[in-house]
Amino acid sequence: MDESGGSFVEVRRISQAPDRGSVYHSSPEIITGSTAWIGRGFSCVCAQRRENDVRLSFDLTPSQEECLHRLQNRIDITYDGSKQEHQEALRGLWYTAYPEVELRDIISEQWKEMGWQGKDPSTDFRGGGFISLENLLFFARNYPKSFNDLLRKQDGNRALWEYPFAVAGVNITFMLIQMLDLQVVKPRSLVGVIFLKLLSENDRAFDILYCITFKLMDQQWLAMRASYMDFNMVMKSTRRQLEHELLLEDVCRVEDLPSYSLLTR
Repeated sequence: MDESGGSFVEVRRISQAPDRGSVYHSSPEIITGSTAWIGRGFSCVCAQRRENDVRLSFDLTPSQEECLHRLQNRIDITYDGSKQEHQEALRGLWYTAYPEVELRDIISEQWKEMGWQGKDPSTDFRGGGFISLENLLFFARNYPKSFNDLLRKQDGNRALWEYPFAVAGVNITFMLIQMLDLQVVKPRSLVGVIFLKLLSENDRAFDILYCITFKLMDQQWLAMRASYMDFNMVMKSTRRQLEHELLLEDVCRVEDLPSYSLLTR
């Protein structure tokens, strides 16, 4: 933290792609200011309510109640670095992203190459919990082409100062939880109601929506020619587009969302 009370945030300048057998490299620089990724600065972007939000009251079907309860149980699990299951999931993420690069230790400077803020990713999971790691793993294993394109920033004309991939992923999990009202007994917004219908059709709807959102966010990033300080604005734009697509009349499955077409396997 600097003398003015701002926190130090590491941002990354994109360098050349790595040779075979090495991880994607970037050179860290330090700037001062309130963090745009996790905590107070981020919650102002994604947890805020707008005055024109529609609040609904409705009854859930037994199927919707069961699906919501299962998803809420996942959301309630915090990441615990002392649990073997959680460590193995984190290692699984590394080797899915970098299959030819050995992870020297579960706490390692290598994690910064994926876009974590430090050598211990557990400190970045506070905003999203264990489900944010599950989301990243699902993305990597089910849509590897899209995952790797985003991880290595291979699409479009990239900014000099890019968003850190992994921490952006945690933010996306947190944003979706807030947008869909998933931490209350029943959703109070129209998009939350609609999402429960999609969830009752496919219990992996949240994970698929996460992948869609990540790809959509990157598309918005490129279209807006955004840089590091524009991340909050890009997230707002992404949320608005998601809400618009969820309200379309012909969306009966999460795969019906127009932005699903952005994903490639």
